[in-house]
Amino acid sequence: MTSTHPDTPARPAEPGTDLAPMPMRRTGQSERYVLQAAALRRRQLRAAVLYGSARSWRQRQPLWPAALIGAIAVALVVAAFAVANAFEKQQQREAEEEAERLSAPPAAVQLHRP
Repeated sequence: MTSTHPDTPARPAEPGTDLAPMPMRRTGQSERYVLQAAALRRRQLRAAVLYGSARSWRQRQPLWPAALIGAIAVALVVAAFAVANAFEKQQQREAEEEAERLSAPPAAVQLHRP
């Protein structure tokens, strides 16, 4: 008669098929919880070091909104410089025309006497 004793632990079919790491196989349930919490914290800290402290690899912020805002800001600055330059050139042209008009002798001035 072959019978299994209830106090003997069951072995996995092949070595290495147990999913728990070796330190967790020999510990009780409460210690296993502490070790799992420590492993989770290590993963979180590693993600913080690799990807920045405010985000993990799952919450990585896209770059295109910042690039779009930067491009718009650069375009606004360039447009402001262009408008300022055009205004300055227009002021210079008007000043030159005014100077030419004042310095040129008047064309035939008619004196109208009644």
